[in-house]
Amino acid sequence: MGCGAPAAGVGLSDGPSRPAERIAAPPADRVGPRCPRRAVWSCRRGRGARRSVWACRMDGGAPGGLCRAAGRTAAPPADRGVLPAGTRRAPVRRPARLSAMTSESAHSSPVIETARRAKEAAAVLAPQPRTARDGALLAIADALVARTEEIVAANAGDIAKARSAGTGESLVDRLTLTPERVTAMAADVRDVVALPDPVGEVVRGSTLPNGLDLRQVRVPLGVVGIIYEARPNVTVDAAALCLKAGNAVLLRGSSSAYATNSVLVEVLRDAVASVGLPADVVQLVPGESRESVRELMRARGLVDVLIPRGGASLIRTVVEESTVPVIETGTGNCHVYVDEHADIDMALDILINSKAQRPSVCNAAETVLVHAGIAETFLPRALEALTQAGVIVHGDTAWQQAGPGLVAPATDEDWAAEYLSYDIAAAVVQDLDAAVAHIRRWSSGHTEAIVTTSQAAARRFTQLVDSTTVAVNASTRFTDGSQFGFGAEIGISTQKLHARGPMGLPELTSTKYVVTGDGHTR
Repeated sequence: MGCGAPAAGVGLSDGPSRPAERIAAPPADRVGPRCPRRAVWSCRRGRGARRSVWACRMDGGAPGGLCRAAGRTAAPPADRGVLPAGTRRAPVRRPARLSAMTSESAHSSPVIETARRAKEAAAVLAPQPRTARDGALLAIADALVARTEEIVAANAGDIAKARSAGTGESLVDRLTLTPERVTAMAADVRDVVALPDPVGEVVRGSTLPNGLDLRQVRVPLGVVGIIYEARPNVTVDAAALCLKAGNAVLLRGSSSAYATNSVLVEVLRDAVASVGLPADVVQLVPGESRESVRELMRARGLVDVLIPRGGASLIRTVVEESTVPVIETGTGNCHVYVDEHADIDMALDILINSKAQRPSVCNAAETVLVHAGIAETFLPRALEALTQAGVIVHGDTAWQQAGPGLVAPATDEDWAAEYLSYDIAAAVVQDLDAAVAHIRRWSSGHTEAIVTTSQAAARRFTQLVDSTTVAVNASTRFTDGSQFGFGAEIGISTQKLHARGPMGLPELTSTKYVVTGDGHTR
């Protein structure tokens, strides 16, 4: 047991202290050598006592300063635990528990009012059985199909604004909803209904030696805020997953999709209310300015967790500025390492699939590293395949020499880049350890892949690389909730606390302990 000493002139008390009490020094006959165990002394003044009783807390509170360990009496040093006679003790003030949004008494903005309604709705939703939550999801799927025309019409307005603002076609495509895409969204919601219910799952349990029954069970997180960019399908996906896990959800999409998201949330709310659940379990955060995002990030006590989905700038802003706990869904600077023992045809297939199958997503490869022992054979074929796929290579000297005129010089910006486009950084490394060193320096911790026929190389690579997913002889594109068999996902977390990797339904829950006894007392 460690004993900390109080500041000079400050008395310690193990029991209740009244501001008007006068604390006296210990009697002179109790003053002796200092306790060899550096004990903390406390004044235990009982009710109605005429003088203070000093006790050594290292010795179970033995009164009078008798230290059994030392075999002699001891008293606290003059500057420790003693106030001059007649001095009044200042009242002990403990910090109050953080209330729900302590600043709400000062002002109540639309964002805070929205969060407060979500908190109330979450309390109603949490104890609902699976049938109620699944019923709401089925109503949402039906409503999306029935109101497709309304959704597409609102989306057309957002697309027109985006094009007039000069938005690139790749972003416009992510913003676009067609009748076919709305139908696919409804199908995805029905898929969520079929997923196992995480709420109430017993994570672990046991009967303790004293007979108490102990269970750790999954419970909803509460109110989940989602901050995301462009893609309106996230509005439906996020709402469906949060509802399935028993959470209320606050949705803050980008201003470029505001009209679409407004209609989608209206559809979702109407559907939820139609089955008797509070409509406020799904809400769109009001406002299109950055200030509304800042208010959401500071709604600690009303919002239980924030999940940002988008580019590096958005994620960094939320992580650095939020007072609400954040699950960081990081960027994807993913690597493919081609080992000297790789099958070249397999390596080419994995490289092209990882990079070019869908380059605008976070699990697409952004860098290829090639072992020097296989570079002479692999590089020409890789350049040919990448060029045919429309990929621009930003390479080191070895890659530039292998493809004169085909390879742009790589800089540190390329090694750090999440391109999300038909670009890839490329380097030749001396060995596996050099590849790992490069990954450790530049990776975002998302997904790294090794192509090799050597079990020893695969084992060493998986041990040394610290990312959410390490793939052996497989494309980086498999880092995905549906591909992992989790069903839908809310995002891919690159942090280590609470959740890491693709986040399915279990990652949208917390746990609590249920202790059942039979009159047990301690």
